[in-house]
Amino acid sequence: MSIRVLKPITPGTRFYSVNTFDEITTDRPEKSLTAPLKKSGGRNNTGRITSRHRGGGHKRTYRIIDFKRNKHGVAATVRTIEYDPNRTCRIALVEYADGEKRYILAPDKVKVGDVLMSGENCEFRDGNALPLRKIPVGMFVHNIEMKPGKGGQMARAAGTSAQLVGIDSGKAQLKLPSGEIRSVPADCMATLGIVSNPQHENLQYGKAGRMRWFGIRPQTRGMAMNPIDHPNGGGEGRSKSGGGRQHLRSPWGQLAKGLKTRNKKKASSASIIRKRK
Repeated sequence: MSIRVLKPITPGTRFYSVNTFDEITTDRPEKSLTAPLKKSGGRNNTGRITSRHRGGGHKRTYRIIDFKRNKHGVAATVRTIEYDPNRTCRIALVEYADGEKRYILAPDKVKVGDVLMSGENCEFRDGNALPLRKIPVGMFVHNIEMKPGKGGQMARAAGTSAQLVGIDSGKAQLKLPSGEIRSVPADCMATLGIVSNPQHENLQYGKAGRMRWFGIRPQTRGMAMNPIDHPNGGGEGRSKSGGGRQHLRSPWGQLAKGLKTRNKKKASSASIIRKRK
C-alpha cells in the first residue's frame, strides 16, 4: 500500500503520484457479485442538471458489498484483495465454509488466506465483526451500523476508523474520524480494525485530465464570471465577491461561508453527544 511519485518529465507528471497496488491479488472481479452502474451526469429524472460539474469518466461495474456481515458463526477465508473503482478502500472476496462468496471492505493488514468471522463470540482480531456491546472500550472499529441490521454506514472510507469510547444504558459512544462523538445502539455491528489503503490521502492527482477519468468536469470560479451569471461576478479588476462587499454566495444566492446547512430537524442529531466543531 505504497505510493509511487513519477519523475517530472512532462507537465502532467510534475505533481503526479499513483498507488503501486502492491496488495491487489487479481484484476478480475467475481462476476456473480457485480451489477451494472448507470451514470446520471448530474441530471435528475426530468433531464435537468441539478448537480453541476459531473459527466464523462471511465465506465465502472458495481461490486455488491456485504455491509451487514450477518452470516454469524461461519468461518470465511479471504480469497482475494481487489481494487474497487467505486470506493477509496480495497475490497476482499471471502468464501464461507458453506461455499458462499461475498465482498467485504478489506481491513488494513488483512491478507489472502486469513480466516474471518462475525458474531458475538468472535476473537478480537482485525476483520472480525461483532456487536458493539461485545467489543472492549478503546478499540478501533469501522463499517459501523447506525441501526441494528441496517448495515454499516460510518467509517467506510480508506484509512478511516472510529474509536469506541464507552458503553452505557444500551448505547455505545464512538469517536468518529471528524472528532464528533456519537451514540448508537450497542447491538449495532462493527468490524474491528481500520479500513485498508490508508495512504490514499497522500495521493496527488497532478492534472485535470485525471479528474475527468473520475467523471468530474471543470468548474469556473464565480469571481471570474459576469454579474448576471453569478453573485460574485463583475467589478473593476479583481474584486472581493462581485464589485461590492457582499458575502460570498452560490449562483442561487445561498451564503457560501458561515451558514450552517445541516437540517436542525434531522433525526440523527439526537445521537450526537459532542459536535465535531
